[in-house]
Amino acid sequence: MTASLPALAGTGETPRQGGTVTWACAPGFPPAVIFPFTPAERMGTRNIYEFQMLMYRPLYYFGSRGEPNVDYAQSIGEPPRWSEDGLTVRVRVKPWKWSNGETLCADNVLFWVHLMKIKGDRYGEYVPGYFPDNLVAYGKDGEDTVWFTFDKPYSRKWVLMNQLSTITPLPRAWDRTAAGPANASCDPADVPAVYDYLMAEQGDIVSETNEHRTRWADSPVWSVVSGPWRLKSYKLDGIVTFVPNPHYSGPNKPYLDEFRQVPTMSDDEEYRMLQAGPRGPDAVQVGYLPLSFTTEPTDDPTRGGANPLAPHYRLIPQTAFCIRYFCLNYNNPTVVGRIFAQTYFRQALQSSLDQDSAVRDIYHGYAYRQNGPVPVVPATDLVSPRQREGAWPLPFDPARARRLLEENGWDTSTTPAVCVRPGDGPGGAGDGIPAGTRLSVLLRYVEGRPALTRLMTAFQRDAATAGIEVRLEEVYGSILVAEDAPCVPGPDNPCLWEMCCWNGGWAYHHPTGEILFGTDAGGNFGHWSDPVTEELIERTVTSDDLDALYAYQDHIAEQVPVIFTPNFPIRLFEVSSDLRGFEPVNPFGMINPENWYYVDR
Repeated sequence: MTASLPALAGTGETPRQGGTVTWACAPGFPPAVIFPFTPAERMGTRNIYEFQMLMYRPLYYFGSRGEPNVDYAQSIGEPPRWSEDGLTVRVRVKPWKWSNGETLCADNVLFWVHLMKIKGDRYGEYVPGYFPDNLVAYGKDGEDTVWFTFDKPYSRKWVLMNQLSTITPLPRAWDRTAAGPANASCDPADVPAVYDYLMAEQGDIVSETNEHRTRWADSPVWSVVSGPWRLKSYKLDGIVTFVPNPHYSGPNKPYLDEFRQVPTMSDDEEYRMLQAGPRGPDAVQVGYLPLSFTTEPTDDPTRGGANPLAPHYRLIPQTAFCIRYFCLNYNNPTVVGRIFAQTYFRQALQSSLDQDSAVRDIYHGYAYRQNGPVPVVPATDLVSPRQREGAWPLPFDPARARRLLEENGWDTSTTPAVCVRPGDGPGGAGDGIPAGTRLSVLLRYVEGRPALTRLMTAFQRDAATAGIEVRLEEVYGSILVAEDAPCVPGPDNPCLWEMCCWNGGWAYHHPTGEILFGTDAGGNFGHWSDPVTEELIERTVTSDDLDALYAYQDHIAEQVPVIFTPNFPIRLFEVSSDLRGFEPVNPFGMINPENWYYVDR
């Protein structure tokens, strides 16, 4: 039974309290980590934005008004207050409630900071040398305010968008071990034991079975939430169900009775489910239009074109502030890793990827060229002027790719090309690349995405014309990112993966690059390391001068530590015609089902 609510101001519509929304999720990435201190190999839209953030709110929440800014109304933290010398920032924590009745407080923030100090290498957004390593002191003023003193002045925008944004307050109820309560909130010495306990409650982060995940909903740990939703169940078949958290203190409390997420195995399955319509026992009210099923081209990927699933659904693109690319493993201990270290080879790879044809022929206009590490859509002044001009610096040019190889010691008369001038002397292939080496690399990519398969197949064909053999292998998404994760060669991990494409990249708050290209950073999947990059990144985080950001991104575009691929909306949402509150969409990739409601048709 549902009850009608008053009409929403400005809409003329009266929401209905209650109802269920079922979401058919993208294939390949089931939620694998509920503990929001997420390791790099499990950082991803599905795991964080569609799962964890519904239950565990970060200190600062971004983009919920459809703008790339902090939404302080939705945030646990009040606006930061800075000292006159620009070294110390204070944040007051709102007295919201955890679902077990605890009041959110300064200790909840310090609990997270202590985890980062001790276990930062197991958190996917940790960057050595930055937060909290760049603090000379920190603490609390009373029960509701934390303060941080930095080692030097930094860009205040960067601190808010890329440093304080990494914090997710954790409840005192989690500050324990198997033996009983602990004190990691106040004493970092307790962190190792508390972390081990929480990871034991989490369960195996690599295993693809759902058995341990079925216990999360009833866990005395994970059932303590701060967000608008709590987990009702995680079934063996992968269906995830949320229900409202009645103790949620923030604005926009849920209208719905339940929010269900159902897994899919491929774009084909997703499309068949949507074709059945939003009514019936197994119907879905929210899904996505696979790019391979767009029927009419569009000249504006932010608005979309003809919707093949109308009138039952409306098409809503979610253009996120992100970039897309695939990774190279610089820590591969074989000759492949030495080949990746050569700038000319990476430039040849990038010059063999025809982004413009893919935008037109594969993505039907629902995509756009990505030249470097700063998103070009939505349009901002953050993009380097040289990159705004078009395909600079590495347009599709297989002939140039071939010349680069020939000028650096490779015989391209055959594919794969063969090294004929080894070593790092003039015209040589590079240090550690012996004569007779064949230029063949393995590219593993996520399965179930026909548009991506077409892109990879075209890339394989065009790279072959330059003399590069690209061997392709499709892999289930969550297996791919778990196996081809950041690694250091050792007895227990040979670190042999070569290139990896999970059909994604990185969604930014502020695109300064330390998380992606800083040495040993959590998001630096391939372990790229370059002193010039380090110097340029440091300039971007200590200044708001756009010239510093331009110099950094132009260097990355020329060095191509990753291979940039066409960018496209993170989702082409298909939303049931009677479901409201969906817009505006979040430009950082988050979802807000607490805003969704039904209206009478």
